[in-house]
Amino acid sequence: MADRLKYLVDNHYYEADFLNKYQPAFLEKLDQFLSAQHFQFKSFMAAYKYYAQYALKTDDGTQYLEDFKDRVFANALFFADGNEDLAVDLADEMIHQRYQPATPSFLNAGRARRGELVSCFLLQITDDMNSIGRAINSALELSRIGGGVGLTLSNLREAGAPIKGIEGAASGVLPVMKLLEDSFSYSNQLGQRQGAGVVYLNVFHPDIISFLGAKKENADEKYRVKTLSLGVVVPDKYYDLIKANADMYLFSPYSVERVYGKPFSYVDITKEYDNMVANPAIKKYKIKARDLENEISKLQQESGYPYIINIDTANRANPIEGKIIMSNLCSEIMQVQVPSKLNNKQEYEVLGTDVSCNLGSTNIPNLMHSRDFGRSVEAMVRALTYVTDHSNIDVVPSVQHGNHQAHSIGLGAMGLHTYFAKNHMFYGSPESLDFTNIYFLLLNYYTLRASNKIAQERGESFHNFENSKYADGSYFDKYTEQVWAPKYDKVRALFDGIHIPTQADWEALKTSVMKDGLYHQNRMAVAPNGSISYINDTSASLQPIVNRIEDRQEKKIGTIYYPAPDLSNDTMPYYQSAYDIDMRKVIDVYAAAQQHVDQGMAMTLFMRSTIPAGLYPWKDGRTDKMTTRDLNILRNYAHHKGIKSIYYIRTYTDDQEEIGSNACESCSI
Repeated sequence: MADRLKYLVDNHYYEADFLNKYQPAFLEKLDQFLSAQHFQFKSFMAAYKYYAQYALKTDDGTQYLEDFKDRVFANALFFADGNEDLAVDLADEMIHQRYQPATPSFLNAGRARRGELVSCFLLQITDDMNSIGRAINSALELSRIGGGVGLTLSNLREAGAPIKGIEGAASGVLPVMKLLEDSFSYSNQLGQRQGAGVVYLNVFHPDIISFLGAKKENADEKYRVKTLSLGVVVPDKYYDLIKANADMYLFSPYSVERVYGKPFSYVDITKEYDNMVANPAIKKYKIKARDLENEISKLQQESGYPYIINIDTANRANPIEGKIIMSNLCSEIMQVQVPSKLNNKQEYEVLGTDVSCNLGSTNIPNLMHSRDFGRSVEAMVRALTYVTDHSNIDVVPSVQHGNHQAHSIGLGAMGLHTYFAKNHMFYGSPESLDFTNIYFLLLNYYTLRASNKIAQERGESFHNFENSKYADGSYFDKYTEQVWAPKYDKVRALFDGIHIPTQADWEALKTSVMKDGLYHQNRMAVAPNGSISYINDTSASLQPIVNRIEDRQEKKIGTIYYPAPDLSNDTMPYYQSAYDIDMRKVIDVYAAAQQHVDQGMAMTLFMRSTIPAGLYPWKDGRTDKMTTRDLNILRNYAHHKGIKSIYYIRTYTDDQEEIGSNACESCSI
């Protein structure tokens, strides 16, 4: 082992620094511990994905220098930062696949020639040329390091707005979208993969119809965006107007900012809507709310876009002072931001805060067998803390500043459908909702406890903790004022041996947090899973599987047939395809988790272009084809259930093709 490490360091495959924090005897001991676990992949697909995408190879690409155990060894040492006990704990979590770092962290940890440990960012643009120019530059820089970037365009004045008093001078958001798309295409990670970006626009922005139209296949080529993702920011007032079948006013960000003294994104439209309509100083445009609703659904049918961010839902649940205004490329990161101010030299007069996403995932079927659930979660939180502490995105000062202040992480989960199938629960059944509720309650409690412990050790909390709902204790009310426990005997048995916090436990944690603080502003987020769920031999994220037998086209070897994890005669009835499940059940499952998750979850909805008979009661006596009405109903149901975001709409066509199935690589775990 010592000779192998020496070779890897001498030939610039591994950094020496992280290894030098440990005694040689300990390195030997950790290697022996990992070898003694006799790790084996459970499927060909898992092994193939690991060796194709994650294993370190020689410079000429002809030999592998790591197996899975070796990658875990490097990750455990790297993220433990010299702490031997933590290194052993992390090695134990990863070799038993209870914890999976996000792809950039898992791939790059310990490597001498490595990329960043994070690859997901959120940036805001304000209504001036300096901010637009800086955003283009930031998109280029972040794309160069393989980043997936979310940007909000909601603050930009609409097409036809005045510039320096000249009416009709502004071009609106579409040219900025094209500039960003071209930036992501131009700047890719060493030529290996395209950069990726999403732009968000508030539904009350006057350019909203043309924004959506830019993604359509028949759009004007001058403005059509092919690779840029789209998302819409949706306040509660929009849903009220749809229900009332009312007219809807779109407001000029230019005049709104002059009236309210802050960028459009930071104005509470639901609260201020009537005042804005009545104010003659605010330029406005009238449309029918349901016309816009149908435009959104048409585009989702055609392309899977736009993502939906229920912004008031996110802000109501937000315990941090400030405002969430947008999300990321996978719609699960939701953090407060502060706008920057730039001068004409592109220098910051006020350095605001933007966001980088430091992600990792629990593997539900395996974590449920942990000897100590709380200790496992604490090890994961500490690994993610290393990532946020050592992430230094200096090319975008607002991201660096935000990360240094917030120390935010995003621990999520994968394998929910696999766990349901192994334990004979149908996806969306009352027992499955009961399990999901308690599992995420546990993640919330134990991440809070770990963050509080780290704050005690370091004597430091996240910036502005004192003005949060954690500091005044109100965040904990829903846990201290009622009993949270499994409702069903079956679910109670599944949690046997795992301590579910009592009201007294929550009271004690509340007291400790109010006294000593929290290190992390944000702790949880459920990202989508790309290749990494295959390596973990489990279903992706919280979503149902797509097929019992999946056929995947892999570039070098052709078609791989991949059975659902642990598929057998015993589990097969419980492995229903997502395309054959009522999407209200998917929404219910995500809603059960969302009430405990401080950020968001990347929830995909799966539809067939021809909907199976009996799946949705509102289809009775109507066409069996998917319509805009179906998507309207589901989006409104998701809002009603407290869902913060909807990621892709994936449609399975009668020609057996999938629309909207291009998953984002940059932010997926």
